[in-house]
Amino acid sequence: MAIPQGTPPRVLTIAGSDSGGGAGIQADLKTMLALGTHGMSVLTAVTAQNSLGVQGVWELPADAVRAQFRAVVDDIGVAAVKTGMLATAELVETVAALLGPLAVPVVVDPVGVSKHGDPLLATDALDAVRTRLLPVATVATPNLPEVAQLTGVTVRDEDDLRRAAEAVLAHGPRWALVKGGHLPGDATDLLTDGTTEHWLRAPRLDNRHTHGTGCTYASAIAARLAVGDEVPEAVAAAKEYVTGAIRAGFPLGAGIGPVHHGHALAPRPR
Repeated sequence: MAIPQGTPPRVLTIAGSDSGGGAGIQADLKTMLALGTHGMSVLTAVTAQNSLGVQGVWELPADAVRAQFRAVVDDIGVAAVKTGMLATAELVETVAALLGPLAVPVVVDPVGVSKHGDPLLATDALDAVRTRLLPVATVATPNLPEVAQLTGVTVRDEDDLRRAAEAVLAHGPRWALVKGGHLPGDATDLLTDGTTEHWLRAPRLDNRHTHGTGCTYASAIAARLAVGDEVPEAVAAAKEYVTGAIRAGFPLGAGIGPVHHGHALAPRPR
């Protein structure tokens, strides 16, 4: 498909909606815009969600997910894809089947629980994530609770990150990015393809407004891959972007506020 000159790189997010605007599809599209790409979406679920947590989840039918995907891919095309909340085994299998034939980078954020601890993936969907979704991933980006959920590996310190990454890679992604944000000390992540290692470190920021961090990180990686970065460069750039977004995170509502996706675009209004 010929892309007209001046068209920004096209990135597709397949994820759930966050009505509070801090995570999910909303965070993905804000990130993609901030990084100079054109974001498109396939909605998998609707959540009633705010700064205090998730009050309700309604999954979309698999046919609706397929129709959205085909509408975007067959007409507009994509340069990279990011997946987030897929909710059920049927939706995981549906999305994996759609992504299999694509010859573009795929970033899989295996969303299991929300920032507030609310479950966002059915227990019976875990096997589909392991056997169907992770094998089509260019990069898988689990946090430590998701690593434990998918592999049974518990990470207690940085030395465990290698073991966790090996367990994730065993399920088939080309690269594993194990995010160590739940550990004490610096926010340290390990990116590896099983041969080379890239350690990404950022200072731990004194900011509790971190809603949407995982979605934002994965979307930033997808945006940088769409621009043409290799995986290590894309992840390093995404780490820098999400660290800035966390630093600029702001209070919203009575609970955990979001990261600031537009922190590099304009000064925050007073």
